[in-house]
Amino acid sequence: MPDRYVRDMRGHGPTPPNPNWPNDAKIAVQFVLNYEEGGENCVLHGDAASEAFLSDIPGAAQWQGQRHWNMESIYEYGARAGFWRLHRLFTGADIPVTIYGVASALARSPEQVAAMTDAGWEIASHGLKWVEHKDMPEADERAAIDEAVRLHTEVVGTPPRGWYTGRCSENTVRLVAEHGGFDYVSDTYDDDLPYWAEIGDRDQLIIPYTLEANDMRFATAPGWVTGNDFGDYLIDAFDTLYAEGQAGDRPAMMSVGLHCRLIGRPGKIAGLRRFIDHIQRHDGVWCPRRIEIAEHWAAHHPHRRIERPSQMKRHRFVTLYGGIFEHSPWVAQAAFDLELGPAHDSAKGLHNALCRAFRSASDDERLDVLTAHPDLAGKLAAAGRLTAESTSEQASAGLDMLTDQERETFVHLNTDYVAKHGFPFIIAVRDHDKASILAAFKRRIRNDRATEFAEACRQVERIAEFRLMDLLL
Repeated sequence: MPDRYVRDMRGHGPTPPNPNWPNDAKIAVQFVLNYEEGGENCVLHGDAASEAFLSDIPGAAQWQGQRHWNMESIYEYGARAGFWRLHRLFTGADIPVTIYGVASALARSPEQVAAMTDAGWEIASHGLKWVEHKDMPEADERAAIDEAVRLHTEVVGTPPRGWYTGRCSENTVRLVAEHGGFDYVSDTYDDDLPYWAEIGDRDQLIIPYTLEANDMRFATAPGWVTGNDFGDYLIDAFDTLYAEGQAGDRPAMMSVGLHCRLIGRPGKIAGLRRFIDHIQRHDGVWCPRRIEIAEHWAAHHPHRRIERPSQMKRHRFVTLYGGIFEHSPWVAQAAFDLELGPAHDSAKGLHNALCRAFRSASDDERLDVLTAHPDLAGKLAAAGRLTAESTSEQASAGLDMLTDQERETFVHLNTDYVAKHGFPFIIAVRDHDKASILAAFKRRIRNDRATEFAEACRQVERIAEFRLMDLLL
């Protein structure tokens, strides 16, 4: 097969599914608390250098072979003080959270783990260690996933059902899906709703996460400076999504990302508290754990595998789509050789690929497509020799039920049009009725050949669009 583009630029498309959140909620607001303290880079953990990521030290750099006392103490604040401040906030608000727990960090924080489980919080896996995975050999990353699950199960008492690495590699999502033990994976930021990814034989649910509604921007530039910066952003995001949910068919999900050592500071948490107060003043707000979103989506939007144009073999592709452009399978053959991807698995996407092939052809090749089209209400129609598509299209405009006078008019116009332009009159009849087709016929026959050739090509493309809409969403 030609090269295929693996990134999915379409997603749910222009009409995303209504998630049908419980109790007809207008929005699902989901809070994630990342627990990384004690799992970060540290020579005490066998790492080559200290941590340098997501702290209140501006421009922090790794110290090779040395302990970074200031960095360590910032992470320790998250475990010693920040976690408990957040625990009091969320248990007091009666909002359950999902913990993204680094397994080695959880192992070093038994009291915090007990508090998480006592509160009924979900503890998902955040990997074995809070380190970069981008250069990790695939075999090593696979082993780290296995060990993270083993250690997590040992420490928490149950295996994790969700996964988020964060500092992931290009292999992470595939390796986690291949592991097979997770209800969802969250190492993406590409949508406002969950979706299914087909990874090998596994249909893996993806619940996208966030790096923008995230307190990590207290430690990045540009970023938050005050608690109000963060709180105002969260409120604006919520208000936008809530209004969309009120429209009735576009409820979405809002993820909020938190870190004990960041939002757990007194001056920062005030903005989060105001945001929680704000959403609790609204009706129709669902604040689930991430696993509950996964269970809901699996129950209400189970995955169904379909035959996808971008994944077909050439013979199958041409068999299905070779007739979209009338009697011209070469258009489908040329489209097959383009860089197709998930975005071409819809009627609009595949139409674009076929039109690109048609537009790139020579004038003579395109003329062959035009002359392959039958006359409107002509001899082939009367003899029942049209393609099934053409028969249906002409019937939709009532061209199969003409009076003798109307038929005579069409025959006369067809003859004159072909004599002048050298190809049949072509119009997407599903855009018209009998009267408007006849009016267009009389108007367009007066065009010069170049103008009419271009118009006929546009009509061929429109006919192809209708035919694809009958086959694909």
